This record gives sequence, structure tokens and C-alpha cells, in this order.
Amino acid sequence: MMWQPIKNSSISLQRQIIHWITDQIQSGDWGVGTKLPTQRQLALQFNVNRSTIQQALEELKADGILNSTVGSGVFVANNSWNLLAKKTQPNWQKYIEESIHKPNYHTIQLINEYEQVDSVVRLGTGELSPTLLPVKKLQESLRHLSFEDKDFGYSSPQGSLKLRQALSYYLKKRGITTSPENILIVSGALQALQLMAVGLFETGSVVFQDHSSYLNSIHPFQSFGIQMKSVKRDEHLEQTLQTKKKNRQSIYYTVPTLNNPTGNVWTLDEKENLYNTCKELQIPIIEDDVYSELLFESPIPSIKSLDSSGQVLYIGSISKTLSPGLRIGWVVGPTPVINRLADIKMQMDYGSSAVSQELVTYWLTSGLYENNLIELKDHLMSRAKFVENILTEQFNSIAKWESSRGGFYIWLRFNDPIVTKEFFLKLLKRKVLINPGYIYDSEDANHIRLSYSYASLEDLKRGLIILYEESLSTIKNSCTP
Repeated sequence: MMWQPIKNSSISLQRQIIHWITDQIQSGDWGVGTKLPTQRQLALQFNVNRSTIQQALEELKADGILNSTVGSGVFVANNSWNLLAKKTQPNWQKYIEESIHKPNYHTIQLINEYEQVDSVVRLGTGELSPTLLPVKKLQESLRHLSFEDKDFGYSSPQGSLKLRQALSYYLKKRGITTSPENILIVSGALQALQLMAVGLFETGSVVFQDHSSYLNSIHPFQSFGIQMKSVKRDEHLEQTLQTKKKNRQSIYYTVPTLNNPTGNVWTLDEKENLYNTCKELQIPIIEDDVYSELLFESPIPSIKSLDSSGQVLYIGSISKTLSPGLRIGWVVGPTPVINRLADIKMQMDYGSSAVSQELVTYWLTSGLYENNLIELKDHLMSRAKFVENILTEQFNSIAKWESSRGGFYIWLRFNDPIVTKEFFLKLLKRKVLINPGYIYDSEDANHIRLSYSYASLEDLKRGLIILYEESLSTIKNSCTP
């Protein structure tokens, strides 16, 4: 029996006819070049007005499924099958392009990709070398842990109470007085920033930061319509903040101890000045303090230790000091903020790993964590000196730097603005991966964030020699008329 459209269907006659014709093409019954019956014949066959057939055919021609030749008729187009295949699939590219979260810069996407390639020398990686991780001690620690059945369920909104109690005691030794109720366990410091972006800001809010900032290399705030404004911490800071803030919601983000990427360490006076200025203007502060325990010299009090009014949201983590794979960090803040962020975290992931939380609790309470810090800083100090010696031997005439005061990084500044995307790709071609300054400040063509924490000493030396060779070549070519 010949097919006919259903006249009392919720789908229009025209749409039913379009579906029928495309089915004939997709099934192969009507191959490329097949001539369709005339409009009169189709109208009779489907028992519809000729105008309905005409409208259906015009739509299929507009989509490129059919074409027509004057005097010859209507035919199945050459590319009809491919076009129909595309029409039956979601346009994922459109979904991607119109999504809320911004894509990373192409350079950072390449960094993330090539950090997984073993043959590449990683001169910029902000991560501890596997040889610096206390893997055996972590494995041994697992034998000392005991779990109840409920520990393998979902975590409580704020995280393990035992861990928050341990952190409360540990942070007090660093001058930060808090309670377990004012601590939220997160899956690393980055998640803390993401939770804040979603839970504390309105579109159009302002985040103040230094000119060279880690936040410029990721998009936890930018993707939600939050404006990033770089400011100088000079004698005009209060006026600058007031002018740029206007009537908008704002916050100041900083890594004051062993800054990422510069390695800069603020003095206590600088911390007090920022705290007092922001307090006067009622601008909260996010203190990202994940590197401070790796300071080679005597510790400097955190901004949070000065906080008497709930002005500072404090972020800590064990990713830089113990293991990034455990994915444990924390936020210290006022009760309403912690409750809000905890609620959002539960909506996102139902809590951080129970095993990781138990393991970190054990390390904090047994003294293992502090002992590990002493050993780790010795290793990092030795690595920093190793890299600085090579810089002194090779780079003195073309670049400047300051000796590392701890953490992972040396902020290498070339005398000439050679650090471009082309320079990055030239090094990558030679299997050397760098973190160029322009991913932290789009106008920076002079700096590289050198990391001495990840690559082996052999790879550090080899990578730095290649970096020196490419630097000289680029400088020479830029001087050639």
C-alpha cells in the first residue's frame, strides 16, 4: 500500500512529506541523481494540495538535499546523504562555542597536552617530581588507617570532621585561629576558586589581582562574567581600587607568599597595608597560600592571621607539599560563606575522597607532614641552586632573575621581548616545554616561569641549554635587518 500522510496528526502534512522523502534518500531507495515524481503526481499520491508539495520541495532544495533544473525536474542532490547525516546529529560545535565556560588559551592547551609526553622536558611544570613524592611513606600510612562502613559513603558537606579538627589545630601553629565549623574541605585550591565564582559573585563583579597572575592562565571567574582587573600595589592603591570598583561587587585575589608565577614574597608590612586598605573599602580578600610552607626562610605571617573581621577567605592545599593526586585543599572563612560553598560543592561532587581525607588527617596529626616539609624544602633548595648555577653560567648576558626564596619557580626575564607564541613553538619542536609569561599577562613577552620542581637534574640541564640556544638564535634573528 502506498504511503500517505496522516491528516489528523500533530505534525503538519508538509513536515510529514519532508520526513518521508528524506527517509527514501537515507535508506538508499532514492540514490544520488534520482528524479522525483512531478508535483502533480506527488499531490495525487499523498492526497494533498499541490501547494503543500511545492513548499516541502522548496525547503529540501534550500537545505541542499534536492536540486532542480528548469525543464528537467527535481533530483536528489550529490551531497544529500552527507547533509542528512549532519542534520540527524547534534551540532556539538555550536553547543561548545556557545557554552558558559571559556576555553583555555591555545598555548595552555598545548602545555596540558605535552605535559603527558614523557620525551618532553618540562621546564615550567608547577608540580612536584614523582621522585620528590613520599610514595613509600604514603603507602605505609595506609596500613595505619581504619575505616567505618560510613566512611566509604558520601562525605559530609564540609568534609571530614577529623580532618577539619586537625587543620584547625595545625593552622593555629601558623597564627590562624579558626574552628572546624569555619573550614571547608575541597578537591584542591582550584575547586575553591570555582566554588567562589559560582557561589559568591554576581555577573559584572570585579576581581582585583597582580599584573602577572595565575588567574590569567585559568578561567574560574572569567567564564561567569566576572571582570579581572590588574592593579599596582603602590601608594595610590586605595584610590585605584575605589575608582575601578565603583558600585560593583569586588574582591582582591592574591598569592602573597611565593607568588605564582613570579615567586615574589610580600613583607609583613605589604600584607598589613593590603589588609587595611581592603578593610577600609570593604573589599574581601582571597589569600591563596598553597606555596607558603615551602618558603626557604623563616615563615612570614599570612594575611589571614591579621584578620579580625572575616575579611579574608584563606585557601590552603597539600597538592604542592605532599601529593597533588590526593586532591585535598581547604577554605577558611566566615560561617555563611563556608555553608554556601559547602552547599554548592555537594551539588557538584558530593564531597572529596574519604580515603584521601583520612590519609591527610593521619599525616597532619602524626607529625609526618611537618617532617616531610623539612626534607622537601632541602630538596627544592638544592634544585633551585642547581638551576641558578646554570643560569649564571649561560644566561647572564641575555636575561635577569632573582634567586628563588622557595616554592617551585624562578621568574626569568629576558632583556629582549622574545617570548612569543613562535618562540614557545620552536622550543616545543625541540621537545622543551615552557610556561611563557604571556599566559599570565597577555602583554608580557619577556618572562618565562622556570620550574625546578619537576624535571630531573639531567633534563633541567639539557632543557636549559636548548632554551639558551633558541634564545640566542631568536635574539640574533630579531636584530638582523
